[in-house]
Amino acid sequence: MYNTLELKKYTAEDFALFRELTKDDEIMKYISGKGLTAEQAEKKFASILEINTDPLLGYFMVIDSDSQLFLGDCKLVNYKKDPTVFEIGYLLKKEFWRKGLGTKICESLLAMAKSIDANKDVIGIIDPDNAASRQLLTKFGFQSYFVGIEDEVATEKLILKRT
Repeated sequence: MYNTLELKKYTAEDFALFRELTKDDEIMKYISGKGLTAEQAEKKFASILEINTDPLLGYFMVIDSDSQLFLGDCKLVNYKKDPTVFEIGYLLKKEFWRKGLGTKICESLLAMAKSIDANKDVIGIIDPDNAASRQLLTKFGFQSYFVGIEDEVATEKLILKRT
């Protein structure tokens, strides 16, 4: 079950999938506090499409290779506050929580980051209350270096030093 995942960049045709994923309050609890409105989702998706013009980095749909089911999404981008660092993140539909997919997605993103620039540090930004995400990142060697309020949101940053 969900043995092989594909990461496919979002294109304009994929907005309905993104909207469905991001309107759910429970899924978005640790991202934005609650689900996105249609207007917020459209604005966010427009920024994703702009980022996705980069040939290597971007926001990706997570798809099960066998069934072609849309499971969620993930990102590998330059961290907006420090472009010398990559940022990773992911979101899964509720029915795919606690199935080990976070680990597979993290492995894929870290492998992708390494192939682009093996010396570039990688950060993950989480809600300090999200114990599952912290546990996943620390499993991969990330270390917490900031816990506090950033942009009016409770934030924890973890970094994987590559050099």
